[in-house]
Amino acid sequence: MAKSTVNVGIVGDYDPMSATHRATSEAVQHAADHLGITAITTWLPTEELDGDAEQRLAGFDALWCAPGSPYRSMSGALEAIRIARTTNCPFLGTCGGFQHTIIEYARAVLGIADAQHAEYEPGAARLFITPLSCSLVGKTMQVALVTGSRAFQAYGQRTVGEHYYCNFGLNPEYAAVLQEHGLHVVGTDQDGETRIVELPDHRFFMATLFVPQTRSTAAAPHPLILAYLRAACCNGAEAPAE
Repeated sequence: MAKSTVNVGIVGDYDPMSATHRATSEAVQHAADHLGITAITTWLPTEELDGDAEQRLAGFDALWCAPGSPYRSMSGALEAIRIARTTNCPFLGTCGGFQHTIIEYARAVLGIADAQHAEYEPGAARLFITPLSCSLVGKTMQVALVTGSRAFQAYGQRTVGEHYYCNFGLNPEYAAVLQEHGLHVVGTDQDGETRIVELPDHRFFMATLFVPQTRSTAAAPHPLILAYLRAACCNGAEAPAE
């Protein structure tokens, strides 16, 4: 039986002045109202997850790694992503959440223990996350979706326009190796650079460099967030109707 109430844990260091943080909580509510369910959101500071993530995350039906990089604790954020990935817990990572999803996968699945993010350690030898060729903060750009992907199914169209708040993204040198090891690149920009990744065999595991929550409204919840909440509440049962 599908759940009528879902507990969503939002991993990130909440800042009430952050437009993307406010939009994250609001977007969950938009989607929940549309689906006719109750969503309870709890912000989870990254420092609180460092070394105690298993216990702290018990009981959440879904996890969302929110914007806000660099986090106060990278290891806390990475541990939350690992738990979502390995326990089939519905997961969405946006902006900084996308960047840390890449780092977690590189370290834990590819076995590259020194995979790093340039925002934390710009001189590292294995930079999976590097500065973008130009800042995307405040820009809206087109994203081309891979037909048949979870993202494509959610949107129901091949190309979408999305809004960005970021200065860092996936180092293009590593896109192919991530794809080969199961983290599929399913959304790219006009230059072919990675904007969405997902795990096809997971209940719902997706990360976007853009911030879909900023395009969500009560009248028009974002399709990716609707798909995410459906996965959180169905637990293998029939999902709520559109």
